[in-house]
Amino acid sequence: MENNYHVPVLLQECIDGLNIKPNGVYVDVTFGGGGHSREILKHLDKDGVLIAFDQDPDAQRNKIDDPRFHFVDQNFAFLKNNLRLLGFKAVDGILADLGVSSHQFNEPERGFSTRFDSALDMRMDKQGKLTAAEVLNTYTEEKLHRIFGIYGEVKNAKSLAKAVVTGRIERPIATLADFKKAVAAHIPKGKENKYMAQVFQALRIEVNAEIDVLENFLVQTADVLKSGGRLVVMSYHSLEDRPVKNYLAKGKFKGEVDKDFFGNEQKPFKLITRKAVMADEAELERNSRSRSAKLRIGEKL
Repeated sequence: MENNYHVPVLLQECIDGLNIKPNGVYVDVTFGGGGHSREILKHLDKDGVLIAFDQDPDAQRNKIDDPRFHFVDQNFAFLKNNLRLLGFKAVDGILADLGVSSHQFNEPERGFSTRFDSALDMRMDKQGKLTAAEVLNTYTEEKLHRIFGIYGEVKNAKSLAKAVVTGRIERPIATLADFKKAVAAHIPKGKENKYMAQVFQALRIEVNAEIDVLENFLVQTADVLKSGGRLVVMSYHSLEDRPVKNYLAKGKFKGEVDKDFFGNEQKPFKLITRKAVMADEAELERNSRSRSAKLRIGEKL
């Protein structure tokens, strides 16, 4: 199941980054196909523990039958509370692979991919209320402009938002075909795929509140990691990489690092990687998804 589900990116680099203690407690907050989790388990002895989070019902089918493995059917925004419920106040390492799994892109009915004409859903958590169709049909022009511009870095975000709002008056935008019809005049010729990928990224981030969830999660990691514990985060676009980079370097998302009365920096992590770790040529050839991956590692002070 796991192989066609999602090929783990930068697998060895993630494992090295976690600096695994055989009897430690580790958390994989983006379980997916379980590729990273299976590799972590290989490095644990009988006393080691691995806790995996995933809110996607499809990921539950990949659960690992192992007494050391615990599966949490939740979004990683609820990291701290769920670890407490399981009886773990502190852990030795946390791994987050923020990419949408290739499995999710390959399931037409999930509405993540621009390759299929399907309903515009895009919920990671199928219990969630907000869908991409609802965003397109109910948000104001100003709000759509902001989402397309900030989350999708779409060049003509303003005119795109206007086209959506005008188009939905005639008929609601429920599918990819509806959307393309409404905005056809604004899709740049010869760059259709890249453009649609940016628009879909913006909608997906909004539907799943991905940036808020990420920042919320990062703050919690500082509370639950033991001193010397590692945080390993892999992101796939600048909107995710920026908060990760800032939080690991400064302990905050904006502004300069706080200092105490004596001028000592007040931040929870020291950087293990000064620069982001990227895939090498061999991996790029093996797995095209690794092209945009950036891996950052911090150690809890």
